[in-house]
Amino acid sequence: MQRNSINKVILVGHTGNKPEGRYTPSGTSTASFSLATNESWIDSDKGKQERTEWHNIVAWGKLADFATEYIQKGQLVYVEGRLQTRSWKDKEGNSRKTTEIVCTGITPLEWKSAKTNASTEDKNVDAVSEPKEEDDLPF
Repeated sequence: MQRNSINKVILVGHTGNKPEGRYTPSGTSTASFSLATNESWIDSDKGKQERTEWHNIVAWGKLADFATEYIQKGQLVYVEGRLQTRSWKDKEGNSRKTTEIVCTGITPLEWKSAKTNASTEDKNVDAVSEPKEEDDLPF
């Protein structure tokens, strides 16, 4: 690797679909899903403009297992990873290319129920990580 080189992506967005879990022929688990990030701005005519960017996310190993089991469609998540571009030939022999984020970390920022696909406030990440009383401190 070249010195002073960094390939790091941080995204916060909503999942476009439930992660699709698969296994490689050697038995390694993998999962893929899409993630939408949005931006909005006011244009020169004072009109509100919006743009949604879709990202292809790929996870491997235990992270793939976590995503397949716990991440739901529409869920707000924080994703860390690196950009990777792959090339291949399709069935017709055409050259294809895709850029994806190879995930190194996923943090749910909200929880969704698998049955109802609705947010549940009692599983808020902040509530889990912060102690409620001084007696709950580990020291």
